[in-house]
Amino acid sequence: MFAVLTLIWGTTWGAIRVGLEGLPPFTAISIRFAIATTILLVYAAATKVPLGKHPHEKTLWIVNGLLFFSVSYGVVYWSEQFIPSGLSAILFALFPLLVTLLAHYALPNEPLRRRGAIGVALGFLGIVVIFSEDFAKFGGRQALIAAAVMLLSPFVSALSSVGIKKYGAGIHPVSVAAMPMGIATLVTGVLALVFERHREIAWTPKSVAALLYLAICGSSVTFTLYYWLLRHVRAGRVALIAYMTPIVAVIFGVGFLHERLTPRIVLGALLVIFGVILAVRAHPEAEPTEPEGIDTIGIEP
Repeated sequence: MFAVLTLIWGTTWGAIRVGLEGLPPFTAISIRFAIATTILLVYAAATKVPLGKHPHEKTLWIVNGLLFFSVSYGVVYWSEQFIPSGLSAILFALFPLLVTLLAHYALPNEPLRRRGAIGVALGFLGIVVIFSEDFAKFGGRQALIAAAVMLLSPFVSALSSVGIKKYGAGIHPVSVAAMPMGIATLVTGVLALVFERHREIAWTPKSVAALLYLAICGSSVTFTLYYWLLRHVRAGRVALIAYMTPIVAVIFGVGFLHERLTPRIVLGALLVIFGVILAVRAHPEAEPTEPEGIDTIGIEP
């Protein structure tokens, strides 16, 4: 399961970039999540998954739908119009570090230990190294702005994740995935009508294939597998996905999309990844026998 999630989420960054060749960002997100939501709701109906029965469940739908699936994915799709998919994945790898920081203040059982603090420091040092790069190689000022905006994605995702971890005990994983994606479908659909109604849509074989891959494999399948994995493996191990996917994304982007990769970005990526390793391993946990809640560390686009 770990290998499957790593490979799929590692390639979704490149698939997003391919899909953007034919569809504007908000349009692509809305259609992607509409397909994924439909699949999961059909599954929920067939398996009689309870929806909206627990305290805080509907509130978490809204929070997760707006922060993680709308804002975070909106930022990712917009940014990937201007920066390589591999760089986007590296910047998003800050997500577990931000979860570690936010959990220190919001979750009493997850204090920030020294190793975690060192990991956070290394991660941000890696970002400093990446942003010392000459972004003219990637498109100039627009690429620099897009990379900076991209940092908003892991931040709002971390906020959403800590909220779900704190208040999501007993809520079925399909509920936390399907309903927020449905909300994001509406939000990004409205944004597409407002900002992209005059933009051309090219239904090419590549853009359609990328869209279907992202909706089926990169959303409905992976989120289901991910939440199932969290029921059987401690969260610290599952979080390893967060620093494996950028490696797959960079290999995919350089090998298949002919994206640029510079030594400075490699150095920054190594610092980010090593920082994530330290931060994640700062909280050793026993293997859970039954899930006490929903932990979303490690989620990728």
